[in-house]
Amino acid sequence: MLTPILASLLLPLLLLCRISFCQYSSDQCSWKGSGLSHEGHTRDVEQVYLRCSQGSLEWLYPTGAIIVNLRPNTVSQAATRLSVCIKPSADSRGTNIYLDRNGKLRMLLREQDQAQGKVQCFNILEGSLFIEAVPHMDISRRITVFQYELVSDRLAHSQSAPCQPCSDAEMLLAVCTNDFVARGSIKKVEQEEEHSSVTVEISRLYRQKTQVFVSGGVRVRSWRGHIKMPLQCRVKSGEGEFLFTGMVRFGEAWMGCAPRYKDFLRLYHEAQQQGTNPCHVDTD
Repeated sequence: MLTPILASLLLPLLLLCRISFCQYSSDQCSWKGSGLSHEGHTRDVEQVYLRCSQGSLEWLYPTGAIIVNLRPNTVSQAATRLSVCIKPSADSRGTNIYLDRNGKLRMLLREQDQAQGKVQCFNILEGSLFIEAVPHMDISRRITVFQYELVSDRLAHSQSAPCQPCSDAEMLLAVCTNDFVARGSIKKVEQEEEHSSVTVEISRLYRQKTQVFVSGGVRVRSWRGHIKMPLQCRVKSGEGEFLFTGMVRFGEAWMGCAPRYKDFLRLYHEAQQQGTNPCHVDTD
């Protein structure tokens, strides 16, 4: 809820922005600025426009406030089904981060919570980020840093949503669209504080967006890697081969659909006979 004190501070900021003091940056993927440029103009509000699927923001010695508009680089109906996810650095401090929708603010991250580095996601239609400096006598050690990614709503909430098996259609689509697709087995499952880490050995690597799986050597046709899953999925080590699919978020691989390989083969061949496969997969 917006406090009277914050409201009294925000209104002049927005009015100043509308009248004459608002600065605008050009479209880009990442932004780096300094509050020292606001010296003597602590009420300045800078509008920042970031139009990429991923990037970062770094605000040194924050004073006043900035409004960060995160948008896709193309306009389409599908954009309404996107979420923005931000991950603050462990060294991030000096500001409170709000969601700003038509002048109404909702707290997203307090200054003291940013060091935990937890990912926060919200639908792109929920508004822009209003980042307000917290007054300090010494701003020399204050810096707000976070990475951002634009992802599908389904992926944004996959860590907190109950684990459910993928439908046949979702499974076939995942093979065509996900960041990684690999055939292999589960070697070990470790329970960490907020998620499970699944160690996998890969016998067939179909695709990986980044180096999720590392080769065992020039003469070895196998790869190893770690895939994260929500704790509530209660994944266990097991025999047999699986088809691992999923997305990479902030450099970390997260599991999507992971059917047993024999089940995927049956489904794929049935769809192939019916001509409903969204893409071709070499299953030989």
